[in-house]
Amino acid sequence: MSKIQTNPSIITRDVDKIAAKTGNVYESVAIIGQRARQISSKMKEELSNKLSEFASSVDNLEEIFENREQIEISKYYERMPKPSALAIDDFLADKVDFRDREADKDEN
Repeated sequence: MSKIQTNPSIITRDVDKIAAKTGNVYESVAIIGQRARQISSKMKEELSNKLSEFASSVDNLEEIFENREQIEISKYYERMPKPSALAIDDFLADKVDFRDREADKDEN
């Protein structure tokens, strides 16, 4: 499990900085939303893979509550920053590649 350096708390974002990347705040938010969905999907897949190791066909409640490793993995993912916060940080740090599809169509 790698350390995430993004601050998970709520912080105020400069809308002008977000809009400056594309020239349009709504376009920037759409790009951030797509990136957040990618991150969320990846995190969900990682968590599912880790928790699938603990899958049991027995419905014994005592076994479910005694599995400390599973609980620790779940707590780790709960403490992680939200995908939207990670996506905003990626976008502002120029770690997200995007292009204008309309401009690409006009060039062709």
